[in-house]
Amino acid sequence: MTCPIDHTGPAPLVLDPFVADLDAESAALRAAGPLVPVVLPGGVGVYAVTHHAEARRLLTDPRVVKDINVWGAWRRGEIPLDWPLIGLANPGRSMLTVDGEEHRRLRTLVAQALTVRRVEKLRSGIEALTTEMLDKLATLPAGEVVDLKAHFAYPLPMNVISELMGVDAAEHPRLKALFEKFFSTQTLPEEVPQMMADLGALFSRIVESKRETPGDDLTSALIAASEDGDHLSTEEITNTLQLMVAAGHETTISLIVNAVVALETHPEQRARVLAGEVPWENVIEETLRWSTPTSHVLIRFATEDIEVGDRILPEGEGLIVSFGALGRDEAQHGESAGEFDVTRTPNRHISFGHGPHVCPGAALSRLEALVALPALYARFPGLGLAVGREELRNKPILTQNDLHDLPVRLSATTV
Repeated sequence: MTCPIDHTGPAPLVLDPFVADLDAESAALRAAGPLVPVVLPGGVGVYAVTHHAEARRLLTDPRVVKDINVWGAWRRGEIPLDWPLIGLANPGRSMLTVDGEEHRRLRTLVAQALTVRRVEKLRSGIEALTTEMLDKLATLPAGEVVDLKAHFAYPLPMNVISELMGVDAAEHPRLKALFEKFFSTQTLPEEVPQMMADLGALFSRIVESKRETPGDDLTSALIAASEDGDHLSTEEITNTLQLMVAAGHETTISLIVNAVVALETHPEQRARVLAGEVPWENVIEETLRWSTPTSHVLIRFATEDIEVGDRILPEGEGLIVSFGALGRDEAQHGESAGEFDVTRTPNRHISFGHGPHVCPGAALSRLEALVALPALYARFPGLGLAVGREELRNKPILTQNDLHDLPVRLSATTV
């Protein structure tokens, strides 16, 4: 497969499929301008919007749509079904892939279930789950190296979103294995079709089980709404379930992990937070900006030529939003945009998106982090990284700013 972009501007920037240095790549994207031709893993050419102001405009521009049939490369048959990122570019019909009235119709029930007020009602359950996980960590031998991601940052959001959507915990190991392949740039092409089929079959089975035995969960609510005349198809319900589970745990994992790394590599700011001088809300918002959980979002398409600064997003081309670059845009966040600063005000980032497709789970993700992080440091104020920052390894995921693991040493003694 070759890059389909034919342009006379700057040379395309090839995105690293191994994500060895996301910060450097994001800086290179910003420096290249507000609209940059890039080559995705697998040789697929698209454009990236890399500056905050231009991203805000494009995310509300009705000429930028989610319909993959607008994509010229797709229509020309240049995007094979075994492309490792096909599930992110063409995840099936759901609120993620439609626009306008159809988008509002599909999003309404999910948005109603995830209002700030309704999410707040989940707090007690999140607090109880957090306490349970910290109790387990407290039984480990003092000074032992622990993968905080595997034992805390992953299971917390996975259990929360599963309960919300009605997914049995017995499905978690299979889901973890399938999502590893779904998000990875390193999934072999010959494995992609089977992985996509397996994910579809798993979520279809969950939907059918909820149809037979409804529960107090969002999947059952979507099914009931369909039966009451909202005309949600089985495909739409199944794809919405998959979307919510995938996005509902991956983003929060990264938020918790990245916040811990940021605090542990900025000890003066960590001390101020633990002393109560700076609220935890500030830590969460600065982490979302400075080390955003979502590095790139695939994919939108231009229905006509669109001016972006002094450049043109051509009709029929694909567009990704490079949130990793946006978060450190000096035009938006000032000369200190590259620095982690928990006292930053104002902090007007768009790390959960902007416009009609803004993440419906933003309030839930913030709440989980706001419960998890203070509780973690209250129990283990002497927590510290067990390796140097340079030894932490990024996962080969284009869309998530995620680590393979987060080795720490836990201590109840204040450092």
